[in-house]
Amino acid sequence: MSNENALDLHHVHQSFQRSLKEEDDVVIEAYIDGYNELVKFLNLIGSVFSFVSSDVKSKIKIMEKHREGDDAVHYDSFKKMMTYEKETKLCDKNGFVSGSRTMLRLHRGLDFIRLFLKRLSEADEDMNTCTTCQGSYNETLANFHPWYIRKAATLAMHALPSRPDLLKKIFGTDESLTAALAILPQTLTSCDEVYARVEKLYTDFEFHELP
Repeated sequence: MSNENALDLHHVHQSFQRSLKEEDDVVIEAYIDGYNELVKFLNLIGSVFSFVSSDVKSKIKIMEKHREGDDAVHYDSFKKMMTYEKETKLCDKNGFVSGSRTMLRLHRGLDFIRLFLKRLSEADEDMNTCTTCQGSYNETLANFHPWYIRKAATLAMHALPSRPDLLKKIFGTDESLTAALAILPQTLTSCDEVYARVEKLYTDFEFHELP
């Protein structure tokens, strides 16, 4: 059973590995399963990214409707979904909530989470978590947020605790932290592979600029 008060990197790793389909596709259900666990990271580091995690929840609900609806067969994987929405021009249809557009928002969030987690794990004990978080945010999610959200998020990062306290907040006990740091490299590799596949699909389908 997943613990709401700690991030389970083993679950993330297993889910993302399970999501890898053939040589170039990603299964949506397994992706969301891993993402649901990974987004706890945003909740556990404080209110800084609460606006992102609440947006993630709404996006996942949209995808659940797609995967349970009449066209569910087309929402099994990223490649199937993009092919279907491109061929039917659903992305341009007024009133239609595109799955490709919805998952693009999650994809961008994954870029920030994996980068900040990587830098957090590699840094010294006396690292400045605020500076590291701001750098990770500015290189990823900030590129897609309006200035007032960027400003508010950047200011809120000053409230982040020290690296030791932040890691304990994310992973719980010292024992859990030790286990997490042991599997973190594998988890980050899985995140990177999933991210790279999805990034290529958005490039191939020319979907990066979906409004």
